[in-house]
Amino acid sequence: MKILMLNVWGGVLHHDLLPFLREQDADIYCLQEVVHTPATTAEWLHYRDAERDLPQRTNLLTEIGAVLPGHAATYCPFARGHLFDDGTPVPSFSGLATFVKRDLTVIGQLHDFVHDDFLPDRYGEHPYPRQAHVVRVYDDRLGAAITVAHMHGLRDLIDKADTPARRAQAERLVRMIKVLHRPDERLVVCGDFNILPGSETLAILGELGLTELVTTRGFDGTRTPRYKKPQRFADYMLVNDAVRIETFDVMTTPEVSDHAALVLEIDAGVPRLPC
Repeated sequence: MKILMLNVWGGVLHHDLLPFLREQDADIYCLQEVVHTPATTAEWLHYRDAERDLPQRTNLLTEIGAVLPGHAATYCPFARGHLFDDGTPVPSFSGLATFVKRDLTVIGQLHDFVHDDFLPDRYGEHPYPRQAHVVRVYDDRLGAAITVAHMHGLRDLIDKADTPARRAQAERLVRMIKVLHRPDERLVVCGDFNILPGSETLAILGELGLTELVTTRGFDGTRTPRYKKPQRFADYMLVNDAVRIETFDVMTTPEVSDHAALVLEIDAGVPRLPC
């Protein structure tokens, strides 16, 4: 089984992003910052806040679905705010999307907010609401079930330090995972957590028996050269001891976002400790 996690950055680099996602042929894609704007046929609009003015691929959810026709999508928007066509606001959703290959059997799933609640008419000021999605699937090749969870963590405009809100969202994510995951089964947790190595969030997730793969395998960041700030960590993937890792990579090339893609391949053999 192959699992790919990526913050797609609203499709800013969609000409490279879409073929990359298709060519990776992952079984499960865990994606953040996926835009969906059914109110328009325009290809590009702009996201604007006090810090940024970013082009956004208007119907990225639909476009990703078109290059992954063998996958079923679950979309988890955190808000319906406004993108802009020059000065005209256009209602648009943003959120998580999970694409699961159709030959996997989904035997449970849960998506809910880990911070705040859905905003139907604005994006508002940071911190935005945040969602997580947990899916439990049965894979005939593994001969077992596996639970995969992902979250887009709170973004702080100042830094990525531990805060009470980040602690609360991590605890909420753990509670969601426990609803579906069985203790003897494989578990993968990933996402753009917007935190530093050594964060309290990772310690809280570690209480589920998870090992964080990015830093323990020697990667020096999860950002591509498109990201201009000095801090290079944001994204993480964690696995429990039941997961037998075949390969794990932090893919900074090709550049398909300002985030790297985290790609995990799981061996169908007898589970052993990650190494």
